[in-house]
Amino acid sequence: MSIIKLILEYDGTAYAGWQRQPGRPTIQEAVEAAIAGVTQINATVIGAGRTDAGVHALGQVASFRIDRDMTPRGWTRALNAHLPKSIVVRSAALMPDTFHARYSAQGKLYEYRILNRPERPAVERDYCWHIHQPLDDAAMTHAGLALIGSHDFSSFQTQPTDNDDPMCHLRQFTVLREGDRLRIEAYADRFLKQMIRSIVGTLVEVGLNRRTPESLRTILNARNRSAAGKTAPPQGLFLMRVDYD
Repeated sequence: MSIIKLILEYDGTAYAGWQRQPGRPTIQEAVEAAIAGVTQINATVIGAGRTDAGVHALGQVASFRIDRDMTPRGWTRALNAHLPKSIVVRSAALMPDTFHARYSAQGKLYEYRILNRPERPAVERDYCWHIHQPLDDAAMTHAGLALIGSHDFSSFQTQPTDNDDPMCHLRQFTVLREGDRLRIEAYADRFLKQMIRSIVGTLVEVGLNRRTPESLRTILNARNRSAAGKTAPPQGLFLMRVDYD
């Protein structure tokens, strides 16, 4: 049995997220259907992160176990021939038997994109959050410093969840302005359910002067979702990269 690792890029607009759901289109289901189309074997695909409905990926990692001898290039070409245009395998690799896309991951990089201008977007409407009021990105940057390090991120975890460990080590958190666009980058060993979107929604309230930058530490210490701001919409979020040893 071979362990195959895939790096996937996808537009999550038309999907109900990564995880397979009855009666709804998902990324996992589409990839599994492509594998079955290539091999006539039903294989379960494991994703490094269970992205939500409407969330995109440029570097999602998935793995599956299968009794089929194919080269990495063969897997890439064959699967892409069976996948819809909104999903593509960027690369494939044969991995040791111990590899697991989710449990072997050491770190993940997410990026959230905001368009900050009065006019609504046309082309980018499914790939950013439009905020028409001016945002104070310096205040947002200052607020984000409180999040770096190992913390209990319960205040930014959406319920219900099957996770019982709220501790995450946020190693990098930056707010970058490029003209009328903001890119918020977050790198951590793991993330809780809708954690980044909850953080971004709270930071936007800071950027609109509805909260102070110093309030982020109080929100963290509250360990209660009601202490934080609203959850940012999904279309601005991208899973950029997953790192392994």
